[in-house]
Amino acid sequence: MKDFSTDKLELAARFVNNTGAPIFLTGKAGTGKTTFLRELAKRTHKRFVILAPTGIAALNARGVTIHSQFLLPFGSFLPVKDAEGNYTDRYGFFTQQTLARKHPLNHFRRNVLKSIDLLVIDEVSMLRADILDAIDYRMRSVKRNYKVPFGGVQVLFIGDLYQLPPVVKEDEWAVLSRFYNSIHFFEAKALQNSGMVYLELDKIFRQQDEIFIRVLNNLRDNRCTSEDVRILNSHYKTLDEIQKLPPCITLTTHNYKADEINLRELRSLDPESFFYDAEVERDFPESLFPLPQSIELKVGARVMFIKNDTSGLSSYFNGKLATVIELKKEEIKVEMDDSHEEFQLKRELWENKKYKINPETKELEEEVVGTFSQYPIKLAWAVTVHKSQGLTFDRAIVDVGQAFAPGQVYVALSRLRSLDGLVLRTRVSENVIYSDPKVVDFTLGKNETQNLQEALKQNQFSYLLHLAESTFEFESLVKSLSQFDKENESSLEFEEEDIRKDIPEIYRMLQAELENSTKFRAQLHALIYHQKVERLLERVEKGTGYYLELLEKVLGILIRHQLKVEHFSRIKTYQNGLEEIELEILQKYASISRSGRLMKNILEGEMAGKMEDLDRQLELLRKDLIESIRKDLPPRELSKNKTGRKKSKEKPAKENKEDTKSLSIRLFLEGKSPTEIAQDRGFAESTIMGHLAHGVKLGKIELEALVEPKIISEILQVEEKLSSLKAYFEHFEGKYDYGTLRLVLYSHKGEALD
Repeated sequence: MKDFSTDKLELAARFVNNTGAPIFLTGKAGTGKTTFLRELAKRTHKRFVILAPTGIAALNARGVTIHSQFLLPFGSFLPVKDAEGNYTDRYGFFTQQTLARKHPLNHFRRNVLKSIDLLVIDEVSMLRADILDAIDYRMRSVKRNYKVPFGGVQVLFIGDLYQLPPVVKEDEWAVLSRFYNSIHFFEAKALQNSGMVYLELDKIFRQQDEIFIRVLNNLRDNRCTSEDVRILNSHYKTLDEIQKLPPCITLTTHNYKADEINLRELRSLDPESFFYDAEVERDFPESLFPLPQSIELKVGARVMFIKNDTSGLSSYFNGKLATVIELKKEEIKVEMDDSHEEFQLKRELWENKKYKINPETKELEEEVVGTFSQYPIKLAWAVTVHKSQGLTFDRAIVDVGQAFAPGQVYVALSRLRSLDGLVLRTRVSENVIYSDPKVVDFTLGKNETQNLQEALKQNQFSYLLHLAESTFEFESLVKSLSQFDKENESSLEFEEEDIRKDIPEIYRMLQAELENSTKFRAQLHALIYHQKVERLLERVEKGTGYYLELLEKVLGILIRHQLKVEHFSRIKTYQNGLEEIELEILQKYASISRSGRLMKNILEGEMAGKMEDLDRQLELLRKDLIESIRKDLPPRELSKNKTGRKKSKEKPAKENKEDTKSLSIRLFLEGKSPTEIAQDRGFAESTIMGHLAHGVKLGKIELEALVEPKIISEILQVEEKLSSLKAYFEHFEGKYDYGTLRLVLYSHKGEALD
C-alpha cells in the first residue's frame, strides 16, 4: 500500500472513503481543514450533511445548524431514558424520553437523516458532549439501529480544540457534571470505546517562521517557557510608538473594546457617513446575519473583507484589509493594503440552506430557503479574537492583556504569518497563557497512542466486514415494513384487493431472502478472513446481480402501490411512510450496486471515490419504472372523496373487519402459527398479530400463548410511565417490536395505544 503518512489530508480522505470509523480531523490554524471540507463533496462516494454548532459557523461551512437539522430544543441534554425531572427541577433540560415524546423529528428531516452515510460536524471545538449524545440518540432512532453509535453512520469531526471552547452555564454544569468529566465533545457517551481516529494535520501553510511556530506550539500545549514570553514581549510597543506605525488591525479580547475602537476611529473622520442596507429575502433569521443589516462607512475608514471572492477572480479573501477611498449611494471603492490597487466592491450573497430529499429523483439535495446580500466588509480598526478565527493577517496589534478564555492568546497570535508582523499593545503575562488541561491531555494522549497507518489498515478490514454484513442484510427492511404495517393497520383499510396485497407481497419477498442472505454473508465473512480476494469479488458480483434484480422487482411493486394510492385523500401520513420505505429500498439498492467496487478498491490499496455513474443508473431505473408503470395502470376516477380511511362503525365494512379477525383467531386456535396464518391469508404477520390481540382481549386466546411470561412482566413493569407505543419502543431500544408491545398492552389495558 502506498505510504500517505506524509500527506495527512490524503490519509484523511482514505479514512472517510475506505472506513466507517469516526474521525476527528484537527490541526493548528492554517493547516488545511477548511480546504479539506470544501473538497469533500468531490472526493467521497458517501451521502453526507454538513453541520455546525452555531449559525455563523454553519454559514461559513456551507451547511446547517445542528439544532435545526435535528430539531433539538435549546437547553441541556441528559443521556438517559427516563424523564429529566428525576435528575433536576431546573427548566431547560431534556432526555431521550423528552426528545421522543415532545420533540419528534418531522418527515422531511427524518428522510434526510435516513439517507446519509456520513455526518460532518465543523467547528467541533464549540460542540458540547451532551449535544453530541442527543445527535447520537436521534441517529439511532432514525436508522432503527440502537446497537452502534449514531445508528451506524460515520461521523467526521473537524475543528481545533484550542480555539473557541463550548459554552456551559454554572447551573447547567452542576447537573451535567454528573454525566461528563468535561463539556468537550470527546467526553460524549457515544464516543466512549468508539475507536475514534485522531488525525492532526501538521503541515502549516500560514507560518514559515520556525521560531514563531515553536512559540505557538508551546502556547498550544501549555508548555510556554520564560524564553517564549520574552520573545513575544520583545514586540511590545507603547501607544506613541503604535501611532507612528502604518495602519493595521487590532485584535482584542472583548466585543466592547473592538466596538469602542471602531466607533471612535470612524467618528474621528471628517467626511460624511454613508449607510448601506442589506437585502434580506425569504427565510434568513437575524441570528444568522453575517454582518449588521446596515453598515456605516466614511471615506478613510479601515475595512476588512469577511468573505472570499466568489467571482472566481480572487480579488479579495476573508481577512484582507483595505481603506475606503470613495463612496456613493450604491458604490464603494477601496484601496487594498497589500497591492495598493483600487477596487470597486460588489455585494456578496449568503444563503440559508436546508437539506431535503428531491421528490422526483430521491437524491439528497440542498435547498436555499433564504438569502442575505450585503457588501462583504466590516470596520477593521479592531476585531475580537473570537471573530478573527479563520483569518490571516500580515500585521496586527494584539491586545490580550485581559484574556479570559483558554487558548485566547494562542488564537490571537496564530492569526499572524510571522513575528515580524506582531505588535503587542499590552505585554503578555504568563498568567493569561493557558490552554484547557482536559484538551491538552486528550490531544497529547491521542498523539502518543495512535499509529495512523495501522489504524487505517485495521479500520479498512473492519469496513470490509461491515460492508459484507450491512449491505446484504434484509432484516432492517423487513422490520421497517412490519413497523409500517403496524403503524397504519388501525387507521387504513383499502377496499381494492390489489392495493391491500402490495405491501404484504413485498414483505413476503424480502422475508423469504432472510435465510439465504444470512448464509451469503457468512460466506463473504469467511472469504475476507482468509483473504480469498478473487473468490470474494466473484461472489459479491454474483450476489449483487441477484439482489439488485430482487430489489428492482420490490421497487416496482412499491412504486406501483404509490401510484395506485396517490389520488386518495386523507392519507398523507400513509404516503409519507411509503416514501420512507422507498428511500430505504433505494439506499439498499445503491449500497449493493457499490459494494463490489468499494471492496475491490480497498483490497487493492486504492481509495474509493465518487461513483456518479452508479447514482445515475439508479436515478434512471426509478424514472423508467415510474413511466412504464404509469402506462400500464388503468385509468381511475380521481374523486376527491376517495379515501383510504376505515369506514365508520355503522357501516358494513366494520362487520367484515370483525369477520377477518375471527378467522385469524379460529385458525390460531386450530393450531396454526401466526406466520402460517399470514402466509395462508396473504397478510403481513403484523396484521395477523393484531387480529390475535383482539382474540386476547375477547378472552379467546391466552396472552401467554403468544408472548413469554417474562417478556409480559418486563413490559408491564413500566406501564405507568409511558403513554404511547412509540415511547415503549424507544424505552426498550427496539428490543420488542410494535406487535409484541401492542399485544401485551392491548390485552392489559383493553385499548390500543397510539
